[in-house]
Amino acid sequence: MFKSTPKAEATGQKILDAALDLFRERGFDAATMREIAQRADVATGAAYYYYPSKDALVLAFYERSCAEMAPLIEAALDGVRSLDRRLFELIRVKFDYFTSNRGVLRALLHNGADPAHPLSPFSPQSQSTRALDIAWFGRILEGCGFTIPRDLAPHLPGVLWLFQMGVIWFWVTDDSPDQVRARKLLERAAKAVAVLIRISSLPPMRPVRKMALEMIEIVKGDRK
Repeated sequence: MFKSTPKAEATGQKILDAALDLFRERGFDAATMREIAQRADVATGAAYYYYPSKDALVLAFYERSCAEMAPLIEAALDGVRSLDRRLFELIRVKFDYFTSNRGVLRALLHNGADPAHPLSPFSPQSQSTRALDIAWFGRILEGCGFTIPRDLAPHLPGVLWLFQMGVIWFWVTDDSPDQVRARKLLERAAKAVAVLIRISSLPPMRPVRKMALEMIEIVKGDRK
């Protein structure tokens, strides 16, 4: 990564912004580093100095997004007590933040579906941003107004993160005006998820919870 000075950071941001413009216009695969450098008005070698590949540009985009959204999420969650509203607000902030770059996310969809691809949100390369994102779901579970079963609690942040990924996928592909269908889905799904978590602690739900935990362990590779 380039040396952090005000001038270097400004140049790095300019290159990243140029790349995002081209990804929106031409798609991730079609855009080239040479075109990105031309759009940013820097030499091609300079673009490679700051970002050795297009993958590095997208990973930087993820990192920048994560940092910029943090205060927005804090503000949106301030004073919100119910789990369904916390879950709704957490994901709603991401809808709003990524609106201008929805085309970029759409261009990356086929890469995101492959966990082995560096740009997938499930890949080892995106682990740091994924961990920060999952931590937000741990935050919204704290003091949510009801007791979460002890056996389920460690798994829930990751499960809610997977729920988020499904909702965001629908939002990215939703062609309704202003993605109104995705927003309606989020509001209703957040309520449903909160209800399911609330009733999971009831004694009659213990067998269902056990089956759910077994499925989670299979997905995570903890159960053979």
